[in-house]
Amino acid sequence: MYECFLEIAFEAELKNINEDPECLALAFEQCNENPVTRDASIRELRELIYERAECKPHRTDDAFLLRFLRARDFIVPRAHKLLVRYCNFRAEYPHLYKDVDLWGLTKVKDAYEGSMLDRPDVGRLSIFRFGMWDPSEFPVEDLVRAGMAMTEIGIRQPKIQVLGGTVLVDLEGITLRHIATLTPTIAYQMVCLMGVATPGRLHSCHIINYNWLLNSFFYIFKRFIPQQAWGRIFFHGHDLKSLHQHIDPECLPMRYGGTCRNHVSIGQWFQKIKKYRDAQFDKEMKDLGYLVKE
Repeated sequence: MYECFLEIAFEAELKNINEDPECLALAFEQCNENPVTRDASIRELRELIYERAECKPHRTDDAFLLRFLRARDFIVPRAHKLLVRYCNFRAEYPHLYKDVDLWGLTKVKDAYEGSMLDRPDVGRLSIFRFGMWDPSEFPVEDLVRAGMAMTEIGIRQPKIQVLGGTVLVDLEGITLRHIATLTPTIAYQMVCLMGVATPGRLHSCHIINYNWLLNSFFYIFKRFIPQQAWGRIFFHGHDLKSLHQHIDPECLPMRYGGTCRNHVSIGQWFQKIKKYRDAQFDKEMKDLGYLVKE
């Protein structure tokens, strides 16, 4: 039953249908999206791009611009500002995607994990377990590359554009070897991928299983997190009851006191995406700069 659910979920993962009735109803509730005025908002955003000339996005079609409007509650100036940050981020760090072997990113294995129990209150739950990464196996930049690819693939799906996501950062197993790799540039890139420079709706970020060794870890990240985002960041230490006050245990794996079984590592996720992708997926990812091999 579990494997059957995952196969169905992954087959739906790559569908890009903006007119799904359930999605449209949620879009109105979650993103302030009105089907009557949606096209006008998209045109306004497109005109703003040309008028201000602050960025040159690789796409300006309706489906692409809609992602940014949904991420900023259909407030066009805010959506434009986010699009500019997105373009600037890609221009500043092309090595994170240009000629990156998409399927080769399965190497990060269990460092990222996701629950596919998508709900309006949590969205897509993404779990970062950097302690599972061995710094001697591959550089920290590959973690960022995997996170960026995961984000680009996820935001293709209208459901994820609307529902957004929640991030759980589990710092169990983090050592000084891990912390030594976290330069200010890496910290900035990771923060950008959590909705600062990507068209995603971040509900909240929860940090668990940390100790005094990680003070420098937090200090590096703190300088790049926007002031308005701090109200959505929660520190729980080792207190799972505190975590459950914010995330329903139904959405959490058993190791966090939850009951959710439909969660997968990013390695498994990429393998399933490869299996169910189509020609449109390959084209969009290649247009972004990725190598998409057979």
